Amino acid sequence: MHQGDISPAEAYQRLQNNPSAVLVDVREAPEWKASGVAAPATLLPKSDLDGDQKQWKPFLEQNRDKQILLYCASGGRSKTVAAALAEKGLRTANVGGFRDWSRAGLPVRQVE
Repeated sequence: MHQGDISPAEAYQRLQNNPSAVLVDVREAPEWKASGVAAPATLLPKSDLDGDQKQWKPFLEQNRDKQILLYCASGGRSKTVAAALAEKGLRTANVGGFRDWSRAGLPVRQVE
C-alpha cells in the first residue's frame, strides 16, 4: 500500500519512534559518494531493483512487514520504486529528494 508523499521531517519522526519503518536511498553509488546520504538510510540502488535484485531481494525478505520509506535525488525514482513495491503488497511512502532531507537539517553521513 503506497501512502504517497511524506516530508523528510515526518519520515525521520517515523524512523525514531517506529521500529517498523526503514529508510532507503535508491540513488546510485556515485551519487551517494558525491552528496552523502541520510544517516539512517539503507543504500539500495534502483538499478539493482530493475536488474537482478542481488541487494533488494534479501532486504525485502527481511523488511517485508515494515513500512519502506524511499528517497532519491529529486523524488522521481523513489516515487517509481514506491509504486512498484506497493504493487507487490509492501507498505511504502515517498520521502522525495536527498536535498529536501539535507535542507530540513536532518542527520547525514558520508559514504566512501
